[in-house]
Amino acid sequence: MKTNVAAAPQFCAGIQHFGLAWEGYSQYAQSAVIKEGKSAISDPRAPDAVYQTLLMADALRYLTLQTCGSKGSGHPGGFASSAEAYASLVMLGHTNIVTEVGHHAPGFYSAMFLDTSLEEMGIKTVTDLMTRFREKHGLLGHLSGAIPGLLAPAGPLGQGQHFAMAGALLHPGKLFPVTIGDGGMGEPYVLNSMMHFNTAYPKVTNFLPTLIWNGYSQEHHSMVSRFSNAEMIAYWKGHGFKEVILVDAKEFDDTNQSSAYADSSYFSHKQRLAFAAAVLAGVDKAAKSALGGTLTAFIIKQMKGTGVHTVGAKSHNLYPADSLDKPHMIEGLQRRALNPEAWSIVRDNFVRAGGGPAARTVVTEHVLDIAPLGKMPLHEFAKGEKAVPSTAMGALAAYVGTKDKRFVVSNADGNEASAMKNINDALKIRHPTVDPLYNQEPEGQVYEPLNEDACAGLASALALFGSRALWLSYESFAINGWPIVQTVAQAMAELRRKTPSIVTMFTAGALEQGRNGWTHQRPEIENYFAAQMRNGNTYPLFPCDANAIQAAYEYATNSFNKCMVIIASKSPLPVYMSVDEARHAVEEGAATIHESPNFANMGGSKGTVVFAVTGDMIFLPVFEARDKLEAEGYKVRIVAIVNPRRLYRPTDISWDTVSEPDNKFMDDAHFNALFDGDVLLGVSGGPSAVLEPALLRTRATKRDTFAWKRGETTASPAEIMEFNGLTADAMVKRVKVLKG
Repeated sequence: MKTNVAAAPQFCAGIQHFGLAWEGYSQYAQSAVIKEGKSAISDPRAPDAVYQTLLMADALRYLTLQTCGSKGSGHPGGFASSAEAYASLVMLGHTNIVTEVGHHAPGFYSAMFLDTSLEEMGIKTVTDLMTRFREKHGLLGHLSGAIPGLLAPAGPLGQGQHFAMAGALLHPGKLFPVTIGDGGMGEPYVLNSMMHFNTAYPKVTNFLPTLIWNGYSQEHHSMVSRFSNAEMIAYWKGHGFKEVILVDAKEFDDTNQSSAYADSSYFSHKQRLAFAAAVLAGVDKAAKSALGGTLTAFIIKQMKGTGVHTVGAKSHNLYPADSLDKPHMIEGLQRRALNPEAWSIVRDNFVRAGGGPAARTVVTEHVLDIAPLGKMPLHEFAKGEKAVPSTAMGALAAYVGTKDKRFVVSNADGNEASAMKNINDALKIRHPTVDPLYNQEPEGQVYEPLNEDACAGLASALALFGSRALWLSYESFAINGWPIVQTVAQAMAELRRKTPSIVTMFTAGALEQGRNGWTHQRPEIENYFAAQMRNGNTYPLFPCDANAIQAAYEYATNSFNKCMVIIASKSPLPVYMSVDEARHAVEEGAATIHESPNFANMGGSKGTVVFAVTGDMIFLPVFEARDKLEAEGYKVRIVAIVNPRRLYRPTDISWDTVSEPDNKFMDDAHFNALFDGDVLLGVSGGPSAVLEPALLRTRATKRDTFAWKRGETTASPAEIMEFNGLTADAMVKRVKVLKG
């Protein structure tokens, strides 16, 4: 059959190569196999369904390669080896697809283009697709959930399965496939996290890990490339998967390829269809198994780069030399080029699959209804009494869980260890073994895998997908799970819908963990949080006492599209603020918790010393320094910095670039009233970066900081503070030096 370019639909404008119709086209591609008004093929074994699945796979390969080639940049090879599996999922109507592989982005963008989702961005033709690829306000190099139709971001490896599990938990009856690359299987906890989730939620099996086993990572062979098929199946079954379906392209090879990983694009047409049929049938079986209550994995095994410009790790990334005018790129595109009429068939199937374009049908395109909380029952601790901040917050978290049954609290080290047993008492640890002594119940709302990646992953994924969650950790271990929270925070900044903020609370800070030594003294992560403040939607919160932490949690829980990080202690500490004062401090950013009386009747003051402080336990030496300074005739003001983001200037923060923007910043008059003095000492129980806004704006020319230096084994908080120079005597001495 000759190529009739004039028959190409308008969206094909920009396609550089068309091909001849395949053998059997007139028999199997007269019209789209997904009929109008339907959301999936009716029979996965029908010859026309198989034929059009392969058409879709090659359409995805072609667009992926031409889009990347237009910029001499991007990653075509990994997605190319997944094309039959991705096409099968779509043809079967399963379009809530996430991925663990950010490098598959151009393939996912091609899919969203073909189902018309990208038209919401003004991308209507292939020319538009190429123009906007890897450009500002376009299609970023790795996936973002802000792109219409895409459910979740994908950048760092080892994260995608969390989004699939969260989707499955929130939406029973829908399938959430997640494509996983074998190059990424060396990342922490990919299979382990799914194993723990299945132990905790054995009935939630409606997610489908889909391994793209192509033998290569980014620049070399994958570490599992030497597994036999039996070993790979055993590997997954060893992590709790009851059904593992593997389709190996090598079994269909009629071209005598030498590698264990076959490139199916070189098979005869008959064998290409046979392979596509096996993938389609295998995905159908796997999907039904997963939706039917069995933990299931699907594996497609074929060469990385199948059907594009080259194969293996060399297909992973394009460089400037891989432009569309180069012979190897032209040859790759021509091999995958479809006849113009085929593009119409592919688009019709894409648009109808899943009930319509993904931009209108996938679950993350809609705001998820959440249970109303009503007025949160904050407990008013009297000023001057001692109370445990973490326990006070635990009571509120327990309340949220009783009002919102979808609410999940995750914690790797255990809530009891953080003085938050009240959460376990109320919400129960989710565990298959019933044991009242340990608050264990199969339907509990407390998720306790013993790694922070899994804790942070489920909590942040639930928040991104529209549900409330809370991740609790020791500050010293939070870095093990923080990357996915940062990913989700950035995604929330871009979203076109409202979603509850991801809320975290990190306790057992450096100053409390003397006996444990430096392994539990890693507050440097606070500098990470401080840096993220400038992003526009990240808020590190430093409540100074048990009333302030309740106000901080109330503030965080009622916010949207933000990343809220609460830092607090698990030790009994003095209460400095009333609840109303604490709410004001959280909203405004800071508040005075002590100011010396007027010294005029004492013959005048030696000057005003301002302590600008983040933390709670660190106030103990600050108040001790206050006593010493006042005794010597200094006037002292102690300011608790609770929400440092509020203290920046609007121009310091990208507040106007994010969803649910917040442009509330403390004005100069209020700032100066808090921080003006002859000497300003910024004091932190952690590192100094969180003090930046105070130091940046203060008019005090004599200023300095007291902050964490490094950890050591000590018998008490006082001793670890002394080791770091965080003592009253040191502060008094510094004031005198600065004052001259």
